[in-house]
Amino acid sequence: MAGRPAVGGGRWVEVAPGRVARWVEGFADRHGPPTITVQAYGLLLAAPDGATAALHTPPGAPATSDVPGFVAAATTPRRIGLLLARKGAVAVGVAAGEKLVVSKVDTSYVQGRTAAGGWSQQRFARRRDNQAKAALGDAADLAVRLLLPEVPSLSALVCGGDRRAVDTVLADRRLAPLAALRADRLLDVPEPRHAVLVGAIAAAHTVRVLVRDPEPS
Repeated sequence: MAGRPAVGGGRWVEVAPGRVARWVEGFADRHGPPTITVQAYGLLLAAPDGATAALHTPPGAPATSDVPGFVAAATTPRRIGLLLARKGAVAVGVAAGEKLVVSKVDTSYVQGRTAAGGWSQQRFARRRDNQAKAALGDAADLAVRLLLPEVPSLSALVCGGDRRAVDTVLADRRLAPLAALRADRLLDVPEPRHAVLVGAIAAAHTVRVLVRDPEPS
């Protein structure tokens, strides 16, 4: 499993919660029985040959001290909020386990870039910025209406899309209780649509593992 290169070295591997135990067994088979230590992000597996695997607890799952507990926590159904935003599109939802139980997608018109120069270009840029701000304001209203009442039942809020757009939505003071539940993970998603929102549920539950191979001898 190649994974994606990680900043600072190593690679990110994404593992479905139900496959974590088998993945750890494979890691031990390849590198030897690892030493397991508890970290702020989850569990660190350090193998005798120098390989390491950092298992990051998925959003909303409780902290654990061993692999069986980690697997149990990762696979236990939980209720999470979803907020996906990109410029003029936003999708919000609530997932109970793997099922989307609350959802709404809203798309607002934001003018594209223009090749015109001078004052015309500046005018179009200002208009585009104003349209984007209005769209994100509408997104905040949507989150207030659909997600804010769900806060007491949510274990986490998982966001996706454009980080600046998400930050702008959650900067609304009304959403402070929701922002407090925000997970560190930012899902890489295309322009939010209902199908994208549904697909984000599995991505939000995935266990991310930072793998570092042994140093060459």
